[in-house]
Amino acid sequence: MFKFYQKVGVVSIALLLLTLLVGGICVDRTFLTAKFLPADKSTFNWRPETWADKDIGGGSTVVIHDAKYSLDFEFKMASALEYPYASMAISILDEHGGELLIDMSRYTRLSFMVRCEPHNILFFAAHMVDEDVTDPEDPSKYRSPSSHFSCEKEWAQVNIDLTRLKTPQWWFDKFGLDLSREAYRLTQVSKISIGATHQSPPDVSSLVKINELTMHGRDWRYMYALAVWVVLVWGGFIFWLFRAHTKALIAELKSKFEKDRPLIAYQQLSMQPQRAKEQSDILRYMTTEYANPELNLDLAVTQLGVSRTKINAILKDEIGYTFSAYLNKLRLTEAARLLTESDRANVAEIAYSVGYNNVSYFNKLFKTEYGCTPKTFKDVYKG
Repeated sequence: MFKFYQKVGVVSIALLLLTLLVGGICVDRTFLTAKFLPADKSTFNWRPETWADKDIGGGSTVVIHDAKYSLDFEFKMASALEYPYASMAISILDEHGGELLIDMSRYTRLSFMVRCEPHNILFFAAHMVDEDVTDPEDPSKYRSPSSHFSCEKEWAQVNIDLTRLKTPQWWFDKFGLDLSREAYRLTQVSKISIGATHQSPPDVSSLVKINELTMHGRDWRYMYALAVWVVLVWGGFIFWLFRAHTKALIAELKSKFEKDRPLIAYQQLSMQPQRAKEQSDILRYMTTEYANPELNLDLAVTQLGVSRTKINAILKDEIGYTFSAYLNKLRLTEAARLLTESDRANVAEIAYSVGYNNVSYFNKLFKTEYGCTPKTFKDVYKG
């Protein structure tokens, strides 16, 4: 069985390493990230844009100072209009520089570091296609669910829940849509933006700096696939292990039984040339009397007329066993033969027939000799 266990060990280690490799790949693909900053490490190709109400006669302005290593911009909200606006947007581009719609539905959270001077309340918005309203040529018709956050002079981390953005009421009113249509899916997003709110300080230059802008998500399909893979592969391995162990055990038991079988064949033990009479007498006596439950070394000494020391010495030199060890070997080998050939005899009957009056003791000796109980030996051997 040593070779079998060695093989099992090698297969187990290889399978464990493969599982760790596949598991690592699945975990890596389950926990999604998409970076925007720094720009040279961004997941997407993008360009910065500014939106301000000066386009419609207002006085608000937005100036971008840096969009490579961070989003560093400055805005001023003029109070000339009833609804002034000023923001900076990240527009997603394709490889040719045209506008690209990306699927952000796999991401559940947007995180970034931000600081503002002075204190400010800003918004984050995702500009997405609404199939009933959106006109690609008219930016105002994109749906823009948003969230708000505050920022101070000191750096702070902000986490935006992308699953809980709110579409402003004016958008529903503008297009005559039901307010109950709050549900959205970020499957077609053209840009994201960050900008001023009506709580931003008016007529004051506000500096905003954003770092580490990253989206986070979970794609549980890979973990489900990993679970199925583990069940199938390890289930198959356990099934193979059970069958292979049974075959290996059968092979070992048969090998051991065939090896021990000559021990109960007197002719093979006694017909060796030039064997001394005492050796022949002792071996003949044991191979014919082993089934006697009263047989022990003292009885053999009395009936053979040979001393205890000499009997043990002869047996040790001849077959490598003491009297007691050889007697058990003979009995257990015969018991193994009977177990393989007899369909009707039970374990107790076989134990008595080979010289054991105590079935529990017989079971203990048999398990030590063959590595399994007599019942298991019988079941396995006959397969």
